[in-house]
Amino acid sequence: MVPGLLDGSAADVRFAHYGDLFTDGRMQGGAGRSTVEAGPEALRELLLEAVDERLAGPADEHEARVLRRARTQLAPEGEQQGLGNVGRLVLNAANTLMALPGLRRAGSWASAAMMVHHLGQVRTYLDREEASGTVPGIDRRIRERVAAELDPVGPTVVIAHSLGTVVSFETLHDHPGPVPLFVTLGSPIGMRTAVRPRMRPQPLRVPESVGAWLNFWDRDDFVVGQPALEKHIAMNDAAVAPVSRRVDSDGAWAHPAVKYLSQPGVAGPVVEALEAAALR
Repeated sequence: MVPGLLDGSAADVRFAHYGDLFTDGRMQGGAGRSTVEAGPEALRELLLEAVDERLAGPADEHEARVLRRARTQLAPEGEQQGLGNVGRLVLNAANTLMALPGLRRAGSWASAAMMVHHLGQVRTYLDREEASGTVPGIDRRIRERVAAELDPVGPTVVIAHSLGTVVSFETLHDHPGPVPLFVTLGSPIGMRTAVRPRMRPQPLRVPESVGAWLNFWDRDDFVVGQPALEKHIAMNDAAVAPVSRRVDSDGAWAHPAVKYLSQPGVAGPVVEALEAAALR
């Protein structure tokens, strides 16, 4: 099922790419340089919330020890917190977290610096800083790219991953065409202080264009906060609410979208929605 989605044989598949908006083209250690850098204090807030969410139910004592050490590094007592020092604390804590089985295996976060970079993209988007007096903010430019790939009239099945779940949620509020299925994978929307209050429009509710919403999460996916989005996002006028489902990647590194899409429980509903849309 996944090859059919990726090669376009199952549907007219389009990918909205906006990674270049976060970089200036000069790659540094594979991570790139942010054009609008998320402040170290904002990154610490996001990482601290992710640690606290995992500490509420660690898988075992080893995980608990790693999380407690990272939390102490992020919020040390009796130490001056200048910007440079906060940045050092964030990187140190990220290095500590790489000892978690779900993060140290091969995957997109091959290093602590890469983890911080990707988390920084989430905060950069949500900070919504204007590039200049005439250039739209990076969040608006990202949403424009996503909107350009949506069918304004016909049905579109939207599959979003990580930061893309936040971007797609906001974009779909202005999308006129029908979305029979909205699928979110490894979404940080559940982060109660670092993400949800900064999303738009408030209060959060399912976009009116969405006919069904499936939210998939993996216990080993570190960026997932509170996974039951139906507890935090109101239904739309058609009584559509998010439906959250757990998937298990058997201990393999969990965050990449392909890990989620390789699960039959994820790919199956997507194919069914595409087939139904094709009959319209």
